[in-house]
Amino acid sequence: MSYEPRRPARYEMLRIRGLDQRVTRWGPDSDAPVLLLHGWGDSADSFQFIADEIAPEWPLAAIDWRGFGHSAWDPGGYWFPDYYADLDELLDRLCPAGKVRLVGHSMGGNIAMTYAGIRPPRVQCVVNLEGFGLPRTDPSQAPARLVKWLDQLREQQESGDYAAAGDLAQRLMRRNPRLTLERASFIADRWTWPLPGGGVRLRADPAHRLVNPYLYRREETEACWRQVVAPVLMVFGELSDLATRLGTEGGEQAFRAFIPDLRVEVLAGAGHMLHHEAPAAVARLIEGFLGNT
Repeated sequence: MSYEPRRPARYEMLRIRGLDQRVTRWGPDSDAPVLLLHGWGDSADSFQFIADEIAPEWPLAAIDWRGFGHSAWDPGGYWFPDYYADLDELLDRLCPAGKVRLVGHSMGGNIAMTYAGIRPPRVQCVVNLEGFGLPRTDPSQAPARLVKWLDQLREQQESGDYAAAGDLAQRLMRRNPRLTLERASFIADRWTWPLPGGGVRLRADPAHRLVNPYLYRREETEACWRQVVAPVLMVFGELSDLATRLGTEGGEQAFRAFIPDLRVEVLAGAGHMLHHEAPAAVARLIEGFLGNT
């Protein structure tokens, strides 16, 4: 049994920086929708659960990032600044009139919060769902990272094939025991396409699995966060270990040092994929925060 959406989605393909990228919309037409930004390996379809729970008068729009979901794959590979540039153009297309409201999960939360520091006048507010950045790196890690990247380029990347979408659903539930069968089946169906000879394949480009040859420089990201002037709501999943892996840098006080107008909420009983697990609770937090900003 798969999840049955209660709020119909509308789709359009936009040519953004040379690639066809799909945008999903829910609710009334608007030139100032709330923009939903998904995380690594996910797609805009997963925001269906929040769209079904949020007040129907809210206009929502979500992009499939390049190489994910129904968006085109980039033969040149994937580099994090491309997401900022894609978002920059997307705002011109979808929200031309004024400041934008951003809601991002994990990688999407990192993109949203950092973009708010890159383009402060463009952002009205940010809801960051478990987007805490990555652990700090050291220059001494560079040689091994580059060796691994070069070796991976010589290897054939696995395409992510399954005998059936149901097999992927079962895997998602093993990885996340708080995910219901209905939602897992919906996600597995939207994350895959059928193969001619049977079975299904993940829609995500396997090139996303390549290690990044460039080290993550947290100092540069923090410099962008210091420029954020928009109010930010950070939502932690109580059962997620993502923030704890960062140690003191993943705690509330660390982010308050960069973002003066910060509100933090901890969602009880939820892990990292909180928009999959507790969409009603996430929807209430989004409504309350955006309604007050």
